[in-house]
Amino acid sequence: MLLGDLLARFETPSFAEETVLAIGDLNLLARMRARAEAEGESLGEFAQGAVRRFAAEASDEDWVSLVGALARASDPGAVCLKAAFTYVTRG
Repeated sequence: MLLGDLLARFETPSFAEETVLAIGDLNLLARMRARAEAEGESLGEFAQGAVRRFAAEASDEDWVSLVGALARASDPGAVCLKAAFTYVTRG
């Protein structure tokens, strides 16, 4: 499945939550839920925005780290999503 297709399915709340849970980081899910609620968004809306924000704002260092992680990944989509979700919930 292409990343764009995956993001489109985030409009279904249960799919968004299952996808974040599949990444295997419950702390990340909790941070995403809190940020989504604070911004008045569903988890899926927040997740979609996270990927767009990472693409638009991530530093060269963030991209280099992502590319390195992708080279070693068995599930590149999950690595990409986790990088974007972590980016928008850090700090």
